[in-house]
Amino acid sequence: MAKVYESETGKINIALAGDTMLTRKMSVFREKPFLELVEILRGADCLFANLEGSVRTWKEGSPGITQGTYMTTPPQYLDDLKWLGIDIVSCANNHAFDYGEGGVMATIRHLDGAGIAHSGSGQNLAEARSPGYVDTPNGRVGLVATTATYKEWNRAGAQRADVIGRPGINPFGHKTTYTVDPDSFNTLQYLNEKLGFEKATARDRRHFFSERDIPNAEKNEVNFLNQTFLKGNNFSIKSKCDETDVLENLRAIREARRMADWVIVSFHSHEFGGRSAMTAGSRAELEELGEFATDFAHRSIDEGADIFVGHGAHTPLGIEIYKGKPILYSVGNFIFQNETVPFFPDEAYRRFDLPPEATPADFLDARTEGDTKGHPASPGFWENIIVFCRFKNKKPFEILIYPIDQGFGRPRAQRGRPVLAQKEISKKILERMKRLSERYGTKLTIEKNIGRISL
Repeated sequence: MAKVYESETGKINIALAGDTMLTRKMSVFREKPFLELVEILRGADCLFANLEGSVRTWKEGSPGITQGTYMTTPPQYLDDLKWLGIDIVSCANNHAFDYGEGGVMATIRHLDGAGIAHSGSGQNLAEARSPGYVDTPNGRVGLVATTATYKEWNRAGAQRADVIGRPGINPFGHKTTYTVDPDSFNTLQYLNEKLGFEKATARDRRHFFSERDIPNAEKNEVNFLNQTFLKGNNFSIKSKCDETDVLENLRAIREARRMADWVIVSFHSHEFGGRSAMTAGSRAELEELGEFATDFAHRSIDEGADIFVGHGAHTPLGIEIYKGKPILYSVGNFIFQNETVPFFPDEAYRRFDLPPEATPADFLDARTEGDTKGHPASPGFWENIIVFCRFKNKKPFEILIYPIDQGFGRPRAQRGRPVLAQKEISKKILERMKRLSERYGTKLTIEKNIGRISL
C-alpha cells in the first residue's frame, strides 16, 4: 500500500524537558543563549514537560498541606509555555495538590482552555490514569503520567455506582525495606516490644484496620515507626512497586499504544536508591532512583512505551537503553521559578515563626537562611538537560542531550530561567551524564557541547 500520511514514515523528533515551575513570562527575554534554546525546542515535533504545581488564579482552590513550595502558575503564562513549543505536559507530581481538589480541577480547566494536552490528574482515578494525546504532523503522541511522590490524600479516588470519585493525581505506590545486621535487628525488636508498638499494632489489627492496612510481619522482619526492617548480614535499601498501581498504569500504556503512533510514559519520583542514598551529603549528590523505578521502566517498555522519562529529582540522572528504547531516569529541572511565587498560605510562614505581615521574600529568605542552604546553595540543581529522542522507521536511532543553565548564584529575580549552558558548565553537565549513564552500559559521546547516544 502506498504511503499517504506523513506519519507513515515512522519519523519523529520528541523532546523531553523536566520540572517546569513557571511564575513569570518567558517571551520577553532576548539573550542569545536563551533564544538559541527556544529555537532548538521549537525544532521538535513534540515537546513534553512536567508541569510542577497547579495552574490557578488567587480564588481557585484552597491551600493543601505541604512542607514545600505552594507552587502556582498564573493561567496567563500558559501562553508562554506554548511560545516555547510545549505541546503536552504531565500533571502527576507532588505539587499538583498544593491547592487541593479545587487546584487540580482549575489546572485541568486552564490547560484545556489553552489547548495544551495533559495526563496524570483528573476528577476521579479513571480520568487521572487515562492517557493524554497530542497530534503532530508525524503522528499522534500518547502520554501516561504517574507519580511515586505524593501524600495519601493526593490520590485520585475511584468512582462507584453510588459515590462519585475524588479529584487527584495518578498514584504509583511503592514499599521500601531496610536490611540491617543481626545486632541492629535485635535492638529494633526490643524497642518495638518495650515501647508498646507491638501491642498497639495488635490492637489495631483487632479493630477496623484491614490486612492491607497493617500486614503481618514476616519471619526476620520487624515494622518499627512505620518502616519495615529485615534481618541480614549488612545494611542495604530495597524498594518494590505496588502491583495494583503497576497493573493499572500498564493498562493505560496498552490503551495509549493502541490509540497513538508514539507513547511516552512520564514518572515523577523523589525516591532514591543505590549506594548514594546511604552516603550522599546533599540531595544534589544523589545519583539513582530506587530499584522499583527501574522495574516499572522496564515493564513500561515491555508493554509498548517508546520513551520512559523521569523527573522530580531536580537533577539529571543516567540514561538506560532497554530493548532499544530510551529510559531517561531524570531530565532534571526545566524552568525553576519556585522562588517568585506570588503568595504563600499562612502555614508556610508559621513554619519559620514569621509574623502575619511577612512577605514571600521573608519566607524564602528564612527557608534558605539567606541562600545558604537548599536549592540556592547547590549548583547541581541549576545545571540540567533537555533530551531529544529521534526516531526513524518507528525506532529510535539517536538521542541528543542539550545542557541547560538556570543561573546558579545569580539574584532571585534572574535565576530559574533556562539558557543553553556555556563552556565549563556545559562540560560539567555532560560529563556527569556520561558517568551516570555508564552504569547502565550506555555509551554517551560529547561533541560541541551536545551529548549524543547512537542506537
